[in-house]
Amino acid sequence: MSKPHIVAIPYPAQGHVIPLMEFSQCLVNHGFKVTFVNTEHNHKRVVNALADESHISRNQLHLASLPDGLEPWEDRSELGQLTEALKWIMPGKLEELIENINQGEGDKVTCVIADENCAWALEVAEKMKLKRVAFWPASAAALTLIFGIPKLIHEEIIDNDGTVLKSKNVDLGPNMPTMNTKDFVWACIGDFTTQKMIFEVMLRINRTLKLVERLVCNSTYDFEPEAFTSAPEILPIGPLLASNRVRNSAGSFWPQDSTCLQWLDQQPLNSVIYVAFGSFTVFDQTQFQELALALELSQRPFLWVVRPDTTDKTCDPYPERYQERVASRGLVVGWASQQKVLAHPSIACFLSHCGWNSTIEGLSNGVPFLCWPYFADQFLNESYISDVWKVGLKFSKNEKGIITQGEINNKLEQLLGDENFKARASKLKELAMTSVKEGGQSNKTFKNFIEWIKS
Repeated sequence: MSKPHIVAIPYPAQGHVIPLMEFSQCLVNHGFKVTFVNTEHNHKRVVNALADESHISRNQLHLASLPDGLEPWEDRSELGQLTEALKWIMPGKLEELIENINQGEGDKVTCVIADENCAWALEVAEKMKLKRVAFWPASAAALTLIFGIPKLIHEEIIDNDGTVLKSKNVDLGPNMPTMNTKDFVWACIGDFTTQKMIFEVMLRINRTLKLVERLVCNSTYDFEPEAFTSAPEILPIGPLLASNRVRNSAGSFWPQDSTCLQWLDQQPLNSVIYVAFGSFTVFDQTQFQELALALELSQRPFLWVVRPDTTDKTCDPYPERYQERVASRGLVVGWASQQKVLAHPSIACFLSHCGWNSTIEGLSNGVPFLCWPYFADQFLNESYISDVWKVGLKFSKNEKGIITQGEINNKLEQLLGDENFKARASKLKELAMTSVKEGGQSNKTFKNFIEWIKS
């Protein structure tokens, strides 16, 4: 008997690949076959990082790749350029891939699950008369902001091309984040041209909604009830990562350094500052050094993830003899198994860029936050963390736009000196775990979704 065969397409960025891979794993565990389609560039990175593939159900999860339309030397962190290239080359290549699968001996493709930011893939699915599922890897609030673009244009808060016309704080709704207009998802990414390209993606998301048969979101009703109530078409099936802390997440672009887990075993309970900024954040030399010195001055153990491209300088970014001075209580690694780190009992807090995956991984482990957003939806998530859920604190910048070592230490002492932050974080952990367990709301939504795909 043939299995339902799904083609899954993430937007080609780390924070999008991991949750859709997690969702694909869940579907494989329920008897589906999934062809997971990365760009050729990211496919190589994922395969190289998968030193241990035992946690992937390889027989039913097939990794495939398509060209992204850029030359090998072009910079894939230029999101406007990448997004533009994808929409020209990938629709035709995706159609070819599905046709080739369906002409073969195996199970025929019946459904496409595409990242909402790859609206073109849903258009291909409609053309090929396949079931169409949009996957939203961020908060429901971020999606309701995009849904509200026509209203923002009508109220002359933004122009037709997304340009912010009024600098003001906007309430997304009761018990939802308040955002400054300059922090709108499309308004704080790259240069002016990139912002326009990303805004066009947002408009296409809204246009494509009529093609979508199901819209699933990596969140849970309990984290953001007002967002789900205001947009009932968004189906919460998360946190997808909450039920998977025992193994590495598949889909990482960098090999994960597991030695840090042994190091954490040697640290006192609830003592370690975990510092990680995701896959895009870049610091200038001054800011990087202020953070480094703050961690040294804290006198606390810390685990700091520093990607090779974290700073914009090619020379050694650390203060002189820094690593020698902090060696007894600080560990710096290139990339970590974040779910396992956050689940470790020695972790006291998470100094984070507030990407959505990091946010829900922290919440699912009851860890309080220090918020250091960089771009996109991270400012919205910061508002959730500090203003709505009250499980973390924001930093203030000085007149030169720098977060000083004094400010970092001040907020660190404030966060760890007040047990209410930990108590509220523990409550959210409980809600996250309940939602994905048998009988929980996300679990029920996921089961209903599975029944629909099989129908």
